[in-house]
Amino acid sequence: MQSESARLAQELEDEYRRCTPASAALAEQAQRALPGGDTRNSTYMRPYPLYIDRGEGAYLVDVDGNRVLDAVNNWTSLIHGHAHPAVVEAINAQAARGTAYAAANPHAHRLAEAIKDRVPSVDLLRFTNSGTEATMLALRAARAVTGRPLIVKMRGAYHGSHDTFEVADGVAAPGIIPGTADYVREVQFNNPEDLSRVMEREGSQVAAVIVEGVMGAAGMLPPEEGYLQHIRRETERHGALMVMDEVISLRVAPGGAQELFGVSPDLTTMGKIIGGGLPVGAVGGRAEVMRRYSPLEPGFLHHSGTFNANPLTMVAGIATLEELDADATGYINRLGERLAAGVRTLAAEQQVPLQVTGTGSLQNVHFAATQPRTAGEAAQADGELLRLLQLRLLLDGVFMARRGMFALSTVTTEAEVDGIIAALRSAIRWLRPAIAERLPVAAAG
Repeated sequence: MQSESARLAQELEDEYRRCTPASAALAEQAQRALPGGDTRNSTYMRPYPLYIDRGEGAYLVDVDGNRVLDAVNNWTSLIHGHAHPAVVEAINAQAARGTAYAAANPHAHRLAEAIKDRVPSVDLLRFTNSGTEATMLALRAARAVTGRPLIVKMRGAYHGSHDTFEVADGVAAPGIIPGTADYVREVQFNNPEDLSRVMEREGSQVAAVIVEGVMGAAGMLPPEEGYLQHIRRETERHGALMVMDEVISLRVAPGGAQELFGVSPDLTTMGKIIGGGLPVGAVGGRAEVMRRYSPLEPGFLHHSGTFNANPLTMVAGIATLEELDADATGYINRLGERLAAGVRTLAAEQQVPLQVTGTGSLQNVHFAATQPRTAGEAAQADGELLRLLQLRLLLDGVFMARRGMFALSTVTTEAEVDGIIAALRSAIRWLRPAIAERLPVAAAG
């Protein structure tokens, strides 16, 4: 006998196929040139990925002509939505003057100054082409200035795809340099005692503790009160650097999560919104650390890259930050809080185990009996129900990330947020048989 979740999954997938034949055809063709049909695992979905033709403000239009509200915004990076006029104008004007030079350009300095004005802990910074590169450079600088080998990270955190961060629970992913796991220590997020134990035991060998401002891949988990300050105290006590990964969380306040939660790290990694929708990353921090990347310094750390600080990305970033003042940040944070409140209300009304976590414009839903505090707790939520919810919402005109993430933009309206809540309410009713089957005890409560 077929389970309720399997029955509903089949219905959803059949409806998805009927609505997206052009995406289906492209997905089949792409398998001939791209492993898995794409070059980005985070965009994969069953039965096949959605192919997008264009983005318009708060909306996406796929290759079949379906128009959906974009509540993902390229994994938080498009803070002003798609094709914002000021960003498009800046890119077009610069493209006519050239896209990249084997020389410096004045826009990099302008964007660097704009970031410094927002983030007081940043004295100097270097641009990269991705957040992965930024975190890699941050760890290299930390090891260079401390002369120590170990890195402490939060269990379940995502800081990019280089070797140090492809270690989970002490086990390295396939293809990682042998022995990498020996230099990584993991602690439980929001567990101060866990960090203190590691630092007491090995603090003299720790170069850096790295933590996200909001733990993104784990489900937008915010730090509990005082937790980031505890990391700051432990790193100072043991002579290690505190690295805040703000690639995602820089949008939660003008100065990022470090402003919101009141902490000053040694190094900050950035990306996403500072590139205006183009590839970007940056690492910045205390001058005495960042100067190690200057060719004017003896024994400097090498850092290059053909497209680092390319003028297209720089002007797009400048245009984006010029539009992102405190009022705009406050507006999208209120939208996120409106969404979270709506989720809590509908979960109570429908008596379903649906939790919401997040900060400001970044929110995440979880099918779980209790609200998760750590990556381990978030991982115990029901992933298949989230997959079904993503498909149901997509077919009803709302694009949510498959892990339950919502990232709102400045062009999203309150009415559109209310529309997301209405779509969620309808989807939960539709999914009720699967929810009761997969989470019967929680659903009954």
